[in-house]
Amino acid sequence: MDITDKLSFSHKDRKDLYDYVESHGTVRKDEARRYLNMEPGAFGVHTTILRREGYIREVGDRLQIAYQEEAPREYESDGFEFVIRTAHEDDQKKLTETIRDVAKEGDYFEAETVADVLDHEEVLIRHNEVRSRLFFVACVGDDDEVAGWVHLDLPETEFLSHTAVLTVGCRSAYRGHGIGSALLERGVEWARDHGFEKLYNSIPATNQRALDFLEGHGWQTEAVRSDHYKIDGEYVDEVMMAVDLDE
Repeated sequence: MDITDKLSFSHKDRKDLYDYVESHGTVRKDEARRYLNMEPGAFGVHTTILRREGYIREVGDRLQIAYQEEAPREYESDGFEFVIRTAHEDDQKKLTETIRDVAKEGDYFEAETVADVLDHEEVLIRHNEVRSRLFFVACVGDDDEVAGWVHLDLPETEFLSHTAVLTVGCRSAYRGHGIGSALLERGVEWARDHGFEKLYNSIPATNQRALDFLEGHGWQTEAVRSDHYKIDGEYVDEVMMAVDLDE
């Protein structure tokens, strides 16, 4: 299943099972069956059909939604190596920590909101009738440390389905190796390949480093909301940056 595919279920119980798995990220099969009050035989049939149709996958005794993963890409910059890959559910803790570390150092409130949502939902990848999201992570070292991320928030509403919101960031310790640029380019490429026409990212006017970074990659200021934030008692404008993907 691609994260942009439209969902369609021929049986209510299969939709209920998918919704439960999707909203929890990873669930034990016996836990899902008990929660949904399904007989073992019916649960097995619905699980098999959802797996065959590409909606869910089994990982040991657990279920996850079966989103299509992109092939990892390896990068090297002056002897420094990193990999960009699709994020997995077990990346959640390290990824959330990385987002918070980047957000707090530069007034990146949209990214901080993403971290808050991850903490609240305890789910990384989402794909439902209202909204979908995915992440790519940049990993370094043998322990697969998450050095940075790019996140795409994909509205399913028809009149907004050609747009997406992107956040991107890299830990300060790993800057200077092109990780941020590689992540941004990966997110833009994915969005373009999947038919999106425009990406947005909103940043406080005080975060000049982030504004310069996006402008340096072809993003433009589309709108400014005056005094939208209040930081340490001072009003700060919000700058909405955007990039057209068909140009």
